[in-house]
Amino acid sequence: MSDNKTRPTGNNAEQFLESVANEQRRRDSLELLEIMTEITKEKPILWGSSIVGFGSYRYKYASGREGDWFKTGFSPRKNSLTLYVMPNLDDFRPLLQKLGRHKTGKGCIYISKLSDVDISVLREIVEQSVERLP
Repeated sequence: MSDNKTRPTGNNAEQFLESVANEQRRRDSLELLEIMTEITKEKPILWGSSIVGFGSYRYKYASGREGDWFKTGFSPRKNSLTLYVMPNLDDFRPLLQKLGRHKTGKGCIYISKLSDVDISVLREIVEQSVERLP
């Protein structure tokens, strides 16, 4: 069985966010850092080269594959802020309808800028996501 390629690093998450070239994305990332730190009461950890994760949990699939992953997190990607919501987005459809301008993937929410969304709804999604995990 292969290990996760994305793992916690010893690198400073805040320093990484301060280095984001796009000014809007940097400001939004620092705001998300505050929001997720407040909600999770966890220290931000840089996972891999570009994901800021909060907390962690152990997962195990029916196939036997298991590993550790962060409870919630985000990444300031070139085209959008990518928010990682666990365990899956189907549980959040009613809130996503109220969120504002965004796109979704399997377990991700893509936002161009925070001003495009309702921050209180975003907070609720993150809170519920974290509450559903061990």
